[in-house]
Amino acid sequence: MEPSEKEGKEIVSGIALRIKMSRRKKRVTLDMLAERTGFSKSYLSHIECGKREPSITTLTKIAYALDEEALFLISGIRPEAEQTGFMVVRPNERKPMPNGFGLSGYKYESLAYKRRNRLLDAYIIELPFDFPADRDPYEGQSAVFVLEGSHEFIYDGQSHILQEGDFYYFDPIKPHTAKSLGPSPSRILVVFAGRR
Repeated sequence: MEPSEKEGKEIVSGIALRIKMSRRKKRVTLDMLAERTGFSKSYLSHIECGKREPSITTLTKIAYALDEEALFLISGIRPEAEQTGFMVVRPNERKPMPNGFGLSGYKYESLAYKRRNRLLDAYIIELPFDFPADRDPYEGQSAVFVLEGSHEFIYDGQSHILQEGDFYYFDPIKPHTAKSLGPSPSRILVVFAGRR
């Protein structure tokens, strides 16, 4: 097994364990979690057994339903969440997300992790140069601003070329994927809201 593949399996296993432990500690059954998130009980069970890799939005919805932070479910680190109506994350305070949420080649930095009970999540993402393997669509809405470079974004079977300064908005329930174009990786700001 390649080191990156082994690391990916360890991350998924850690996420699964933290979800299960948090759910049990808070006396939330799988049926209750399914009702709160809108996911099926069998899908949630597969996540807890490490058989499915949840997307960012899926993890955010599960975290919200368990009154946890998504960063804790992913990394085991409990962030210092701000309880006030205003927060700032300085450039040196961005939180790198391990293994790009299981998407090879992606690099994620969390921007909104300090805000407790947030309705939105925001990330700076560096895109790979190859399309990743298929990923599960998820409910919610996503808004993207291209910070650097250019990339190809395929949404519902249609290809779109995006350049620095472009903005796009989409429903991630439809199939979508992206890859960098040109000599350097494309960096994007992504804000998404999952259905609560």
